[in-house]
Amino acid sequence: MLSHNGLGQRNLSSSPTLPAALGVVTEGSFSGGLTVRLFPDCPPELLRVGSFVVLEGEHHRYFGTITDIKLRTTDTAISADPPFSASRFTRRVLKGIQAYATVDVRPSLMLHESASPVGRGPQPIQTIPDHFALLRLANPDDVALVFGQPDDQHFALGTPPSMDIPVPLDLQRLIQRSNGVFGQSGSGKSVLTRLLLFGIIKADLASVLLFDMHNEYARAPHDEPSIVGLVDLFGPSRIRLYTLDERLAQHAGSRTIQIGLNQIEPDDLALLQEELSLPATFLNTAELLYKQFKHTWINKTLSMSDDDAAEFCKATGVHAASLDALRSRLQRLARRSYLLPELTSPSTLDDLLANLERGQHVILQFGRYNAFLDYMLVTNLITRRIYERYVERTLTFDGSSEGRRIVIVLEEAHKFLAPEAARQSIFGTIAREMRKYLVTLLIVDQRPSGIDPEVLSQLGTKIIGPLADQHDIDAVLTGTADRNQLRQFLTNLQPQQECLVIGHAVPMPILLRTRQYKRDELLAELRASGKAPVDPQTARSLLYGE
Repeated sequence: MLSHNGLGQRNLSSSPTLPAALGVVTEGSFSGGLTVRLFPDCPPELLRVGSFVVLEGEHHRYFGTITDIKLRTTDTAISADPPFSASRFTRRVLKGIQAYATVDVRPSLMLHESASPVGRGPQPIQTIPDHFALLRLANPDDVALVFGQPDDQHFALGTPPSMDIPVPLDLQRLIQRSNGVFGQSGSGKSVLTRLLLFGIIKADLASVLLFDMHNEYARAPHDEPSIVGLVDLFGPSRIRLYTLDERLAQHAGSRTIQIGLNQIEPDDLALLQEELSLPATFLNTAELLYKQFKHTWINKTLSMSDDDAAEFCKATGVHAASLDALRSRLQRLARRSYLLPELTSPSTLDDLLANLERGQHVILQFGRYNAFLDYMLVTNLITRRIYERYVERTLTFDGSSEGRRIVIVLEEAHKFLAPEAARQSIFGTIAREMRKYLVTLLIVDQRPSGIDPEVLSQLGTKIIGPLADQHDIDAVLTGTADRNQLRQFLTNLQPQQECLVIGHAVPMPILLRTRQYKRDELLAELRASGKAPVDPQTARSLLYGE
């Protein structure tokens, strides 16, 4: 019978339901992971796949997760004829000797025991512990050693499901690349997104541009009044509101966005092919129109007489039916009240971009214009202007200030980043290249299988909630190591308030129970950090006239 005596002076974590020592290593490999036989007083049903654990080797400490739990026997006769009718004493004797439990553990990081706590931290594993290395649950010191202490640049997103220890994300590493929040409908993606945005805005490491398609981030949604809005938390001095809907602007204290048809280029319509039912040849037709009429191409196309149209078709070889179809779709587009025939700079778009560059954060609400047509047109047009400005700034960089980082939050990302669209849209370019230009995406989506695999593989950090479709699970794990183990984690997530975090913002994959998004707790955190916001009631008065 295995014994767990002789633990020495190690400071092992304790739990009201689990012993300090869980078991010892009995076999395994570097590539396949380790098998740990549990001690008889460690009930396997109190453990969970994904638990954060520590292996105490002779020379190193190993940090990893439980990837599987198994019941085993030393005698096949027990399996063939279980002693269910035997006395309780007999079953207790067999349990732990001839019938026992094991867990599979996948180490991710290791720390040399002689390393100074303030020196070099845990590194990727290069070896494995010997037989009988002790397994225990991680304690708060282990979490702090691996993930860091919560502070301005380390935001606690939640706690491991079996522990009450905050696990922070490294926000500085997070914003350096594009990232994704994924999960099926109703799994809490919007809460996860709000928490991330709260951390980024509080740390003030980048400016946030949030395209709020359903008008739910600035203030509490009508169907979820307990969820505080970002403007209520940080105040109108830090978060500027813009909207396409002039009616919303009258009540929300925001500026109305107006866009001139002369600001729209053919590439801005490329993503709208499905929404506008445009023919396959539309882009070629639009490019020829733009080549001839430049920025007035939409107005000229809409005002063409039949003779002008016939002459254009004759001169360019464009089929008359293609031109008529494009004119019809442009007429539908031009009926939007936020679209004007012509607009000169400076415009509200220029004002929006200036606020981002000054270090403020921007939420663009769509109001009644929340159709995908409006969402895709406006987000594409604004993002293209950001792209052009930041690329130009980088190419002409003179060694002075680099400029302000921008994180663009994009919901329903599969609409913009489908395989065909991602290759030609500005969003695919940003996901692949723009981190060197200080612009990154935070994409939020429930259908990762609809996103270009190349884009998914380029995401720095993925925060993944429950996904029911196997294609979505396979897609979201694109470009990650240990896919089989991570897939197992995802299949065991609770329907709400749990997620798997993998990538650059965490040193190892970790399962988290998401923290609550509550007004009082978030305000208390802001005050504790010395960044007390405007009083919520004052903010509401300024914004909503209450």
